[in-house]
Amino acid sequence: MLPKSLRPLFPYLKKYRGSYVVGTICVFINNGVWILFPLVLRHAVDGLRAGVTREKLLIYSLELLGVAAIKGIFQYLTRWIVIGISREIEFDLRNDLFRHLESLSYSYYQRTRTGDIMARATNDLNAVRMLLGPAIMYSANTIVFTAGALAFMLSISPKLTFYAFLPLPVVSITVQYFGKQIHERFEKIQAMFSEISARAQENFSGARVIRAYVQEEPEIAAFETSNREYIHRSLKLVRLMGMLWPTLETMLGMAIVLVLWLGGREVLHGQMTAGGFVAFNTYMVQLTWPVIALGWVINIFQRGTASMGRINEILVEQPEIEDSPAVKAAAGRSTQIRGEIEFRGLNFSYNGVPVLHDINLRIAEGSSLAIVGPTGSGKTTLVSLIPRIYDADPGSVLIDGKPVREFPLGSLRRQIGFVPQETFLFSETIRENIAFGKADATEEEVRSAAEAANIAQDIEEFPERYRTLVGERGITLSGGQKQRTAIARAIIRNPRILILDDALSSVDTHTEDKILNHLREVMQDRTTIFISHRVSTVRNADKIAVLHAGRIVELGTHDELLARNGYYSDLYNKQLLEEELAEV
Repeated sequence: MLPKSLRPLFPYLKKYRGSYVVGTICVFINNGVWILFPLVLRHAVDGLRAGVTREKLLIYSLELLGVAAIKGIFQYLTRWIVIGISREIEFDLRNDLFRHLESLSYSYYQRTRTGDIMARATNDLNAVRMLLGPAIMYSANTIVFTAGALAFMLSISPKLTFYAFLPLPVVSITVQYFGKQIHERFEKIQAMFSEISARAQENFSGARVIRAYVQEEPEIAAFETSNREYIHRSLKLVRLMGMLWPTLETMLGMAIVLVLWLGGREVLHGQMTAGGFVAFNTYMVQLTWPVIALGWVINIFQRGTASMGRINEILVEQPEIEDSPAVKAAAGRSTQIRGEIEFRGLNFSYNGVPVLHDINLRIAEGSSLAIVGPTGSGKTTLVSLIPRIYDADPGSVLIDGKPVREFPLGSLRRQIGFVPQETFLFSETIRENIAFGKADATEEEVRSAAEAANIAQDIEEFPERYRTLVGERGITLSGGQKQRTAIARAIIRNPRILILDDALSSVDTHTEDKILNHLREVMQDRTTIFISHRVSTVRNADKIAVLHAGRIVELGTHDELLARNGYYSDLYNKQLLEEELAEV
């Protein structure tokens, strides 16, 4: 029965059960032939004692070579099949792990470090592969060969067999003790490896910040401390393994010495033939590697179970946001949206902290809404509820008069163009970043989206143009270029709803005017939501909502809000003054 931490592997083992059956047959033939080797040797020794002839030497040599050749062939097949299966399962498990990670909600990545996930998807997965390949193969070889050898050793001398296996109870206790210690220590090693991976990933991603604050040396020192702790934990495991193998070898060595002494006396007294004695000792020597391999297999097994437990911590995570059974059952129905959005008595809390309070707002199909408000007022949270990045209470967010939860998640998000506040670009070309949400995008569509986002001219000035690599997170582009590329990425999908979450904050007012002029054409017949701190961005919206402390405190057009002399009027006057001072 599989340990609890290994039960998630059962479907993978079941999938390749046919290959494992073939591998098992090869294991039996491989070890069955090798078990015959001492018997052939006994026959040769006893035969040559009766007289040495050329014919006997040729026959016995061919028999020994035949046994060795057959063993070699099936040993190769065993390794090829069993270790090959482990590679196939590793491939499947890695794909399933990645697919599962892609299905998890945004909140999971907010509370889990990227480096920790990477460590589990690489180092831990490799340990599981070793468990499913070499560990299974050597365990099977050890069990089959030991069982077969034991039968033949008993037939030669039950007494010597008893003494040969006398250390077995002590070996069992030793293995159990060391196995538990290895498991505990390897879990600590992998946890530290995750810490190192996370620290390295954060340093590489935040390289510019580290240099800007001259924190290279402190970060190097912190990494060295983590690395030293990793080495310290690894050496504790090495010391443990250094004790296990010599302990097993010593027990086996004591059994061999005892057999040589007692068996030699039986040969001298004529109670055993020389050939039988040679065969028995050959079995003892052949059992040396299985016993040593036992220690290695224990190490691999404990590493694998510890690593699978860590991987399973990811696999048991369930998406917080997914389609309901009713929506899944209705898959295939038309889910085209028009774009009317309504927030009805919306209250929302994040981690128990209230963020939005009694939001009642309707955005007509094809209209535009601008949202302004101080930092922390809940603007980003509000628009994130539309594509269900977070989930609001049932019935509080509606599209086309229908609760947003009744739309299939994939279909809903494909019809929404979302440009988040923190722009993220992939380490690919500009073209691939723009066409990210539309795999079949033509060159004309890519250029058209770039022009609408006012980034086309910048791209044409690059030596490689649309084939320009942007580097990790778009590091080779300016903040404004990254934001405009992200806007183009949203536009190319031709979404029914377009959400720009402070997406023009990194461009100057002149560039902003150009982008907005292009976007007016794009915004026709589609619902558009702006979040901005600039009045120049939002003044032409059909409606402007002022959000403060999670509540809508003002709602109206630009002129209507100015007439109220509230927050929006103060914001407008402040920015007007700043512009006048900038011109002086």
